[in-house]
Amino acid sequence: MTRTWLGSIRGIGRRSWDLTGADVDKRARSRSLGPWASQPLSKPPGSAEVLRYRANLAAVRDFTATRARRAGLQPGRVTDLVIAVAELAANTLVHTSGPGRLTLWVTDDEVICQVQDQGQITDPLAGTIRPAPDAPGGGRGLWVVRQVCDRVEIHTGPAGTTVRVHMRRESPGE
Repeated sequence: MTRTWLGSIRGIGRRSWDLTGADVDKRARSRSLGPWASQPLSKPPGSAEVLRYRANLAAVRDFTATRARRAGLQPGRVTDLVIAVAELAANTLVHTSGPGRLTLWVTDDEVICQVQDQGQITDPLAGTIRPAPDAPGGGRGLWVVRQVCDRVEIHTGPAGTTVRVHMRRESPGE
């Protein structure tokens, strides 16, 4: 059975999307909503670590994995976070001609990674509906990101896109 996560879409500011409504899968809702879901994203703390990248996805994966392990994420959650961040960074390489910026910081409760680039997402449902396995082309990256992260925020506009992913330091249910 395939679930679709269609609901009402609200755009505020440039474009910050929040999926709500009765049709939204509970799992998707918990990953999409949060205290600032419909607001422009706040600035990362001054203590955040930054990696600029253009072509080296191995460096992006290593940067993310090293810091996620240091923050105490369980091995499977480290892997999930690395997959998510690498998917976002790969989007930079495929969809833009400029560099990307990965910013990572740790709070008491979670590891947060933010990927910024000059690209623009024009589909407010990007990553919310599972692509058909036999669908041609890409289009699976944001969907995968939403599957493995605890929360995903997207802010996009003419100046670029910022995607922020959150991974709780303890596995859900612990």
